[in-house]
Amino acid sequence: MKINQNFDSLVPNYLFAEIAKRTGKYIEEHPDKKVIKLGIGDVTLPLAPVVVDALKKGADELGVKETFKGYPDYEGYAFVREAVANYYASFGVAVDKDEIFISDGAKSDTGNIGDIFSADNVVLVTDPVYPVYVDSNIMAGRKIVIAPSTEENGFCAMPDESVHADIIYLCSPNNPTGSAYSADQLKVWIDYALKNDAIILYDCAYEAFITDDCPRSIFAVEGARQCAIEFCSLSKTAGFTGTRCGYTVIPKELERDGHNIYKLWYRREATKFNGVSYPVQCAAAAVFSEEGQKQIKENLDYYKENAKIIASALDELGIYYTGGKNSPYIWLRCPNGMGSWEFFDYLLENAQVVGTPGEGFGDCGKGYFRLTSFGDRDNTIEAVERIKKLLSK
Repeated sequence: MKINQNFDSLVPNYLFAEIAKRTGKYIEEHPDKKVIKLGIGDVTLPLAPVVVDALKKGADELGVKETFKGYPDYEGYAFVREAVANYYASFGVAVDKDEIFISDGAKSDTGNIGDIFSADNVVLVTDPVYPVYVDSNIMAGRKIVIAPSTEENGFCAMPDESVHADIIYLCSPNNPTGSAYSADQLKVWIDYALKNDAIILYDCAYEAFITDDCPRSIFAVEGARQCAIEFCSLSKTAGFTGTRCGYTVIPKELERDGHNIYKLWYRREATKFNGVSYPVQCAAAAVFSEEGQKQIKENLDYYKENAKIIASALDELGIYYTGGKNSPYIWLRCPNGMGSWEFFDYLLENAQVVGTPGEGFGDCGKGYFRLTSFGDRDNTIEAVERIKKLLSK
């Protein structure tokens, strides 16, 4: 037997595993120091009460013969898909419930969607980039081309007409840079995709953080239904990082190479995925209820305020950054010309604050650093004060 040799092309250490390793070593060597983690984008606030109630109710129903559920539908229960469709309608986007797949999160689907595409396809990713987009396609042996995101373009990479791509990964608001595409910018990408007969894989996991007129969905822009698949997650929107639920939207009319994309993905899911558990789908539906939206907004506002606190400190220090407005992430230029990992070690050793080195997201991330607003409020304030004290010297 043989191993998939494409794995040899992966970076040996996954970014967040390396962060955990270095942080763990420091804590072990300095047990008296309080380390504040503003690195990995995991939430800290509990699930909303209405979500917990729905989760419990769903579990209780599994304990009664009359309401017991076995395997769920591959695309998710109709009541959840209808709730998601109504959510889209609330901000003016028409998506049919029969175009929605309930998943265990955007990370899984953005990586697994490649199953329905040939390994011969050319994949375009923006750089800096969420590692899953790159790693999953390296595993599949696809050629990857880069669209650079830099200070010059506001970390909103745009297409190069001279470069051909078949599969295009876009994330807005972006992880890691926090930048968000305008409708006009997305229209340029859509036109590029249509010209290249490509498909855009659009990750909008952070759409709930948008506060201005940037589109909450790529389907708000003309032409997207002919070239886009959209992925979203409840991980950051509603604190489902440990509960695991998201959704993928595939327009029924989307076709390539003589095949219907919705039908291909349904066939893949029926083969490799047994669906999201009933209690979790009940909890997800509760997120989109009137009370659910009210309760999760309180948590979102908490994280948005954390972002403002971090951004204000960087303004005070005169450090360039993006994000913090439409995103829970703040992407900053490392001070004094430091490298990303150099600044990581400097911040950990001198302020006991953990962030994410930008170069872990690609070559264009070198010299940059990501902080997250998902921390506890008191810890965020303390971390900011430590950073200000250290960098004001």
